[in-house]
Amino acid sequence: MSVLRLGVLASGRGSNLQAIMDAIEAGRLPAAVAVVISDNPQAHALERARARGIPAAALSPAAFESKDEYERAVVEKLQEHRAGLVCLAGYMRIVGETMLAAFPNRVINIHPALLPAFPGLHAQRQAWEYGVRYSGCTVHFVDGGMDSGPIILQAVVPVLPEDTADSLAERILEQEHRIYPEAVALYAAGRLEIRGRRVFIR
Repeated sequence: MSVLRLGVLASGRGSNLQAIMDAIEAGRLPAAVAVVISDNPQAHALERARARGIPAAALSPAAFESKDEYERAVVEKLQEHRAGLVCLAGYMRIVGETMLAAFPNRVINIHPALLPAFPGLHAQRQAWEYGVRYSGCTVHFVDGGMDSGPIILQAVVPVLPEDTADSLAERILEQEHRIYPEAVALYAAGRLEIRGRRVFIR
């Protein structure tokens, strides 16, 4: 059985990419990172990939006429490296129909809140400012909406009285690094089944 090849899209420091690579090296995740693509040429995620000898490409949306044209270039790069699953790891763009059509039910994302609460940007700060007692993170399949696809795994993080938005974000990030590789491993093992809004783990 061939190893699942991952295409990772990242815009920033790439700590979830690092968690995935570490899980692969530790033998907890039967997969290989085939390519890392960023919309930000300065993204540290690209350096993390290159340090491991993984192909890394920067594709700036500004260089393309439209979002569709940009996504076609991303899809072409993913297909060139035979990616079987696309993992969004701090990718700061909404994925459009072009990519979703090319990888149906094969794009997943990690979000730093317990969806459907606090979708979009700065979710940790949103949760902290709202005054919730618990927050956390969510791995989900990506659909055409904003952080709205079927949920694979979630981890709960209590909000402590002394927390700031930053300290809460750090503790949520620890859980992101735990459950994202776990969710990818479930996908790699063929254990995820989508039925409507629900994801069943076989």
